[in-house]
Amino acid sequence: MKTKEDNIIVSKSYAFAVRCVKLYKFLCEEKHDYIIGKQLMRSGTSIGANVKEGIRGYSKAEFSMKMGIALKEASETEFWIELLRDTEYITKSQAESMLHDCQELIKLLMSIIKTAQGSNTQ
Repeated sequence: MKTKEDNIIVSKSYAFAVRCVKLYKFLCEEKHDYIIGKQLMRSGTSIGANVKEGIRGYSKAEFSMKMGIALKEASETEFWIELLRDTEYITKSQAESMLHDCQELIKLLMSIIKTAQGSNTQ
């Protein structure tokens, strides 16, 4: 079985989840925001949780479904980061760094889903 370090989507989604938790802590401590930060943490950590569930799924259909959920969570997370940036809760440079990682996850997930769907039709 592959470890977290061997699987790019697992390792990147986990690292991103860690960043989301740290950003949530910053928002609570420095900005006294608990609502938007909690939404970001919930969706941002859900990406990796769904990836992990999908990898250990029982079927290709379950794998594809979990990757699809992870993609939706990544899209939601992208929204929260943009909102935090545009409302000036975080700096533009903080947002761009988070957005870069989030958009990388989105691209990886889209590729994984496309490949999985292609293998289901053959």
